[in-house]
Amino acid sequence: MNAPATRNLELPIEGMTCASCAVRVEKALQQVPGVTSVAVNLATERARVDAGGAVSPAALAEAVRKAGYTVGGETVSLAIGGMTCASCAGRVEKALRAVPGVKTAAVNLATERAEVEVTGASTESLVAAVRDAGYQASSVSAASEAPRAPKLPGAWPVIAAAVLSLPLLIPMAGEWFGLHWMLPGRVQWLLATPVQFWLGARFYRSAWKAVRARTGNMDLLVALGTSAAYGLSVYTLLTHEGAGPVHLYFEASAVIVTLILLGKWLEARAKRQTTEAIRALQALRPDTARVVRDGRDVEVPIDDVNAGDELMVRPGERVPLDGEIVRGRSAIDESLLTGESMPVTRETGDAVPGGAVNLDGLLYIRVTATGAETLLARIIRLVETAQAKKAPIQRLVDRVSGVFVPVVILIATVTLLAWGVATGDWTQATLNAVAVLVIACPCALGLATPTAIMAGTGIAARNGILIKDAEALETAQAVNVVAFDKTGTLTEGRPRVDAMTAFGMTEGELLAIAAGIQRGSGHPLAQAIHDAASAAGIMPNDAHDVTALPGRGMRATVNGATTWFGSRRLMEELDVRASRLDAVAASHVTAGRSVSWLARKTASGNELIGVVLFTDTVKPSAREAIRRLHAEGIRTVMVTGDNRGSAGMMARELGIDDVRADVLPENKAEAIAALRTSGARIAMVGDGINDAPALAAADVGIAMASGTDVAMQTAGITLMHDDPLRVADAIAVSKRTYRKIRQNLFWAFVYNLAGIPLAAFGLLNPMLAGAAMAFSSVSVVTNALLLRRWQPAASPGEARQK
Repeated sequence: MNAPATRNLELPIEGMTCASCAVRVEKALQQVPGVTSVAVNLATERARVDAGGAVSPAALAEAVRKAGYTVGGETVSLAIGGMTCASCAGRVEKALRAVPGVKTAAVNLATERAEVEVTGASTESLVAAVRDAGYQASSVSAASEAPRAPKLPGAWPVIAAAVLSLPLLIPMAGEWFGLHWMLPGRVQWLLATPVQFWLGARFYRSAWKAVRARTGNMDLLVALGTSAAYGLSVYTLLTHEGAGPVHLYFEASAVIVTLILLGKWLEARAKRQTTEAIRALQALRPDTARVVRDGRDVEVPIDDVNAGDELMVRPGERVPLDGEIVRGRSAIDESLLTGESMPVTRETGDAVPGGAVNLDGLLYIRVTATGAETLLARIIRLVETAQAKKAPIQRLVDRVSGVFVPVVILIATVTLLAWGVATGDWTQATLNAVAVLVIACPCALGLATPTAIMAGTGIAARNGILIKDAEALETAQAVNVVAFDKTGTLTEGRPRVDAMTAFGMTEGELLAIAAGIQRGSGHPLAQAIHDAASAAGIMPNDAHDVTALPGRGMRATVNGATTWFGSRRLMEELDVRASRLDAVAASHVTAGRSVSWLARKTASGNELIGVVLFTDTVKPSAREAIRRLHAEGIRTVMVTGDNRGSAGMMARELGIDDVRADVLPENKAEAIAALRTSGARIAMVGDGINDAPALAAADVGIAMASGTDVAMQTAGITLMHDDPLRVADAIAVSKRTYRKIRQNLFWAFVYNLAGIPLAAFGLLNPMLAGAAMAFSSVSVVTNALLLRRWQPAASPGEARQK
């Protein structure tokens, strides 16, 4: 019996307040049988779980509940068709509830809508269940809705707490001006109580869940600290009432609660901003499309458009879905998808991505992809995946967070006992212990890494740099060698026939043979042969038994004879004598041209019948890309199947440090492995299916989006604009993001390492400690948001335009 397939589930987690919570949830989920990996992101409040097919979302939700937290439900709206009575509605409900991961399902017969609360179930599985029950279902504007952002709490609790706490601070302010008066103790008690137990109830609820789960979190520290200050004040008031004025500490507990509520509100606002990149990408997709049907354009919901439909896109409108232009010509703004700031001209036969802006021409487009298969949907999915995963550097933080709260409580207890026994002043001892509790902030540790990753991957995506996951981001910043494929990466990838020499036939006959062999091939050199034959009005010869020889060329039967078209390596394997063409070919190779040879099998052996020479244009920004990498101390290497002379010529022109030429596709991965033997961190840049093994063998693969899907799936970073300068940009944004992660972690650790001892030694007022704790998380998130100011360097063409 086959093992259940592994699947990925995303669960929204409610109740987490700090890194300790995230670690607790991870541990609970990892203990569920069948779970292979778990990543909990405190910033997005989501858990990403890889598990076997037998693991139900309900089991995961139960594990989270036992840990003291809850799995939040996400509501999916479905339009249901085919229902005629209440029995139909009941049947649809039953079908939906049977889907693993569905918590509740309610079907409204009158509106023909279903509202389904899920924890990990996909919309596709819900639609399939309804269809299996005999009805129709479709997502209601699912693709056009912006992704859920972290929930922003209302500001009113902060305002209410501030209004109640302010009078408690007036006597303290009066002392600064020499005025010694205070509010009556009962009035202070009256003002502080609603702040402590009504507005601060969230801390007690969260703390209780942590205690029941036998763990700790930031809210437990806040609840203990403020309760101690509040309780000390109540005790002092009741035991000294009638004995004259006595100093109470209600202002400490109330102000601490107020400041932490303010800090949480500011933190939530900042966290929302880290998801702006995804929401901006999601907003690129229009809600409707104009479909051409029976000669008329009809506006329909975007979800009703199918592949193959013809759309009309007017000037100034966004392209609704991926497609191919069938009529028209226009300038297209693809900047928010590819990072290319300048509009590009598209015409009949060209592909256009959904979300791009049609600037100045009327276009008719045949839809090639819809829903989750569009380029925009794949970009969003890739960014969301990157933001959901943890960077390796986070592992240290997780270990610290796992013991943080118990250690802080221990330090607070020691502080209380040490001060009380040493001085006999148990009031001051309590205040010092409170300061220890409220200044400790595991939340800053938990937010340091994910917020920087979210901001960094988000701004990179908006500039056409898609980072697959946090590990790729962390690896890219340490790269010190970049290996480039040649064709399509450093060159335009559109070679043309520059010259040819034939033996025993005319050049036209030679071109007809070559075109016949290459018919059906998608290789750039094959396209160059076809273009040359077409331009000369030459019909390709009929070719039979065409066979590809990977990394060498092609073999076919042409005019009754076995014929080969390929590299010098192939000629050597065939024992073809090429000495009479060596001098001619060498001069062209030195000039940077690529050479392909043709040979034919005869009675006397395999004979050379001609040579075809190709040229390919170097991309305008290639030289600047190499220069920028060198400026960063990064060594550059070209790994190509082209001949050494041509590759060496281009390397000298661009300033590339090292060349590995005549490398077969299957040996490119070995070339990368050889570069790694010196301890170098390698990034491989490629665009073709032949580059996929090398991309996988490198520490981080960087794929051009103009290349094949398999290359992009293998790579850790995908460049939506096929500009080699974006390689330097990808490494630059990776370094900037990683720098922010280290800054955040440094300040989070230093804050706790410095603040806790200061509080323990009585050098911090509890209110100052509370303020410091409240704003430590805000400062971490705000520092991460500075990444949004990053911009890629302008390419030479863009610089001229500016």
